[in-house]
Amino acid sequence: MTEQEIKSILSDCGAFLKGHFLLTSGRHSEYYIEKIKIIQNPDKVQLLCSELSKKFSDVGFDVVISPAMGGIVLGYEVAKILGKKFIFTQRENNKMTIRNGFELSPNEEVLIIEDIVTTGGSVFEVIDCIKKIGAQIMGIGLIVDRSGGKVDFGFLTKPLLTMDIKTYLPEDCPLCKKNIPTAKPGSSNKR
Repeated sequence: MTEQEIKSILSDCGAFLKGHFLLTSGRHSEYYIEKIKIIQNPDKVQLLCSELSKKFSDVGFDVVISPAMGGIVLGYEVAKILGKKFIFTQRENNKMTIRNGFELSPNEEVLIIEDIVTTGGSVFEVIDCIKKIGAQIMGIGLIVDRSGGKVDFGFLTKPLLTMDIKTYLPEDCPLCKKNIPTAKPGSSNKR
């Protein structure tokens, strides 16, 4: 699939929004990609995850891991397609941890799957969590890289779509200066 075809799938879902958005990172943006609009369409999830799976079909790994909440459905679908184990991380006391009940051992090789990256904060937290366990990160798959490729995780990273969407610190935001109210769609309540 081409990036234009990926954009079309996201547009068909109603996932591209325009306005004044407060992102999970704390930054502001005129554009937002509403991942819930993607996830509520299982046929689109299957298409996107099938495409993402193709990008990692030649990479050896044992387990797919995704951060809660947005990455769970996508990571699970990629794991299902590739016949791998799936686990997810979540924040406990403001710290990313492997969800209670899941196991990840030091000798396992991991593929991280995330939905949309702006600053990469959640993925960096997952990376730290995996490193503390001693497992090996073999790659990172993304549906959308909003940073235009600027975020460097230090591992093989393959997005389906790379976009350079401007974000602003609140004090530098031109939309704030115009007194346009912010919206916080899809809030993960990350602190």
